[in-house]
Amino acid sequence: MRRSNQQLKTSSFVVQWEFILLLIFILFNFIMSFTHSNYLRISNLFDTTFIFSEKALVALIMTFIIITGNIDISVASMMGLSSVVLATLFRAGMNIWLASLVGLGVGTFCGFLNGFIITRVRLPALIITLANFSFYRGIAYVILGDEAVSGFPESFLYLGRGYIGNSPVPFILVFFIVLAVIAGIVLHRTKFGRTVYAIGWNENTCYASGIPVDRIKLLLFTLSGFMAGVAAVFITSRIGNTRPNIATGFELEIITIVILGGVMITGGVGKMWGVFLSIFLIGTIRYGLGLHNIPGQYMLIVTGSLLIISILMNNLIVSYVEQRYLKAMAALEQGEDLPVEPAVEKGGGT
Repeated sequence: MRRSNQQLKTSSFVVQWEFILLLIFILFNFIMSFTHSNYLRISNLFDTTFIFSEKALVALIMTFIIITGNIDISVASMMGLSSVVLATLFRAGMNIWLASLVGLGVGTFCGFLNGFIITRVRLPALIITLANFSFYRGIAYVILGDEAVSGFPESFLYLGRGYIGNSPVPFILVFFIVLAVIAGIVLHRTKFGRTVYAIGWNENTCYASGIPVDRIKLLLFTLSGFMAGVAAVFITSRIGNTRPNIATGFELEIITIVILGGVMITGGVGKMWGVFLSIFLIGTIRYGLGLHNIPGQYMLIVTGSLLIISILMNNLIVSYVEQRYLKAMAALEQGEDLPVEPAVEKGGGT
């Protein structure tokens, strides 16, 4: 039985990246359970999700953006600006929930502005979001200076610190899992998700085919700002105060999470459940380092190393797939039949 070109251009090796991540996650937890007696304590495991939940929320939409072959460097700055606006309005006497909505709106507008400039000026997303990375953070410093705002009500603090009933399960963890399921369904089971992969596969072809590429990119960057605003509300609630430098450096970890999850930086390839695994892998690494009293600065080294390794691994995978594709096409031209393998769509899969 012959296989289509699309099937030929995919490889079971690519699909297995998520299983490699799963094995690494299991191995790491197995080792850590023997090196620290409190590592597997249920309450500790649930509490550690507080550390990375806000990054995980933004990583969901970043997955869509990177699959299209774009990137958003300004997400952490949008989080910071949204948090500062929220806190400043609250300090001025506005109701905390109304202030949160305004902060959420600020993040959404910033994301829309990114997308509008990218789609109208047609400059690479990296350049635009890198410029706004400084612009949005600068506005936050202008608004609040070196001050900090605190004194938020307990009802607001529950968002980032609270648990579901009397269980050890954090509210934000449940919120994230629900959003992750929705994002996974949209990415892998809808026409919109297939269009996102198509844009990452070949944006010019999508333009020629009449696909509303600019509209989709504008929507994704607007959602990126929206999710940055949501994350800002949660991190402000969890910490209980805010400063203009809040969430500084988060963009590196968010991008690392997505790329480590198997999403190609060049676009067109990646799965949501790989990103999901990557989130918990990086979270448990940070948790394990903390239990062993390893300074937080070392996590920056770990994060940078994971980013380099994941990009190198992805490049090796791409090279492997291309070699198999060329060999398979050569075999087809010679009239040979190819063995049947499980067909998986590029980047999506079912």
